[in-house]
Amino acid sequence: MTKIIKRILIVDDHAVVRGGLRQFLANTDDLEIAAEAETGFDALALIPGGEWDLVLLDMSLPDLSGLEVLKRIKRMRPNLPVLVFSMFSEAEFAMPALDAGASGYLNKDSPPYQILAAIRTVIDGARYLSPSLAEQLLSGGTSSGPKAPHETLSRREMEVLLLLSKGMALTQIGDSIHVSVKTVSTYRARILEKFGMRSNAELTRYVLQHKLG
Repeated sequence: MTKIIKRILIVDDHAVVRGGLRQFLANTDDLEIAAEAETGFDALALIPGGEWDLVLLDMSLPDLSGLEVLKRIKRMRPNLPVLVFSMFSEAEFAMPALDAGASGYLNKDSPPYQILAAIRTVIDGARYLSPSLAEQLLSGGTSSGPKAPHETLSRREMEVLLLLSKGMALTQIGDSIHVSVKTVSTYRARILEKFGMRSNAELTRYVLQHKLG
């Protein structure tokens, strides 16, 4: 009997990551990277007509935030599984992604066996939590110490912070997340206040220092 090959759409702006995953999955007999997208808008254009069994989605894209792409995918195809595959801290970004409809969250430095396990688990219709994330959730998850500034941000404020750190103008950010420029400006002001900073350059340095994007 012919084995059914599961078709994966990978959304990542790094060609090295896409190529590595394509080569890695070529060694399996049940999985294949059927299409690739470098940007959020490219991915969203492929979603409606594609016969995908899984979307493998990076959180950091050059045009839209990964969370925004995830939300739009789930609006278009609610039953299409999305596995987030990201360098972002699992402790900070996994729950927002799961709350937005992701079926799992996987860090890019995960070992190969864990990547395969996550992909197959999500394709089979279950949720995937890494052992470390499951342990954090069972133990209550977070440290009792004072929160870092970025941990006080709302999900939307975090999206705006990451887009600001990429050098995007307020108008571009507004178009990206579908809010007015005035609203983006309000988010920016709140972020600066919470961080005790005055400029986008300071915010960008913070993002780089904490490896948030």
